Amino acid sequence: MILFPAIDLKDGQCVRLKLGDMDQATVFNDDPGAQAKAFEDQGFEWLHVVDLNGAFAGESVNGAAVDAILSATKNPVQLGGGIRTLDHIETWLGKGITRVILGTVAVRDPDLVKEACRRFPGKIAVGIDARGGRVAVEGWAETSELTAVDLARRFEDAGVSAIIYTDIDRDGVLKGLNIPSTLELARSVSIPVIASGGLASIEDIHRLLEPDCGILEGAISGRALYDGRLDPKEAMALIAARRSKAS
Repeated sequence: MILFPAIDLKDGQCVRLKLGDMDQATVFNDDPGAQAKAFEDQGFEWLHVVDLNGAFAGESVNGAAVDAILSATKNPVQLGGGIRTLDHIETWLGKGITRVILGTVAVRDPDLVKEACRRFPGKIAVGIDARGGRVAVEGWAETSELTAVDLARRFEDAGVSAIIYTDIDRDGVLKGLNIPSTLELARSVSIPVIASGGLASIEDIHRLLEPDCGILEGAISGRALYDGRLDPKEAMALIAARRSKAS
């Protein structure tokens, strides 16, 4: 299980939103590069980065902040938010992003996602953000009629490397992960699934390490890490112990 610390970028700063509302943003660090290095120093193996402004604008807005993150850490980075074209994808991969997350375009133009998977094998993830079980797009400002499972199944044989599944109703409010819905999605497709939205404490880590969650690739943590509710050392030690036991 991989624990992905989240860096959400708004106006060049590291923030966390409440329920995906841009007007409910808490600034945790005004130096994204320093935050990325801090996560690396704490033992995390990946970074999950989202350009929040970009998600609304449909193009990169916090590019300078992402560049600073890439310069500051050796960890692989997965990036989402406003990436809507093959050129956008190619540009970010060329800069050193390990995996690009496609969200809105996965709903609007699934053929583009499939083409991206062909051109950049192993480098494309799909972000599925759901509110009330329905997929939200355009920075969560609009809700579609698609269910998360319906959308995921569109890409079953496309070569998508992972699905990041976020329960918007839990995001940033520390209610705990929506394990039942996440597992339902993971059981519906063969694509690896990453849980996101609401991870609140070490109890969530314990839950993720239970046998039924073994089908998940990992989970994303944001606010709980920033406000100290989740101790990085304790979390990483639990995960390492489980890996050691499994091997």
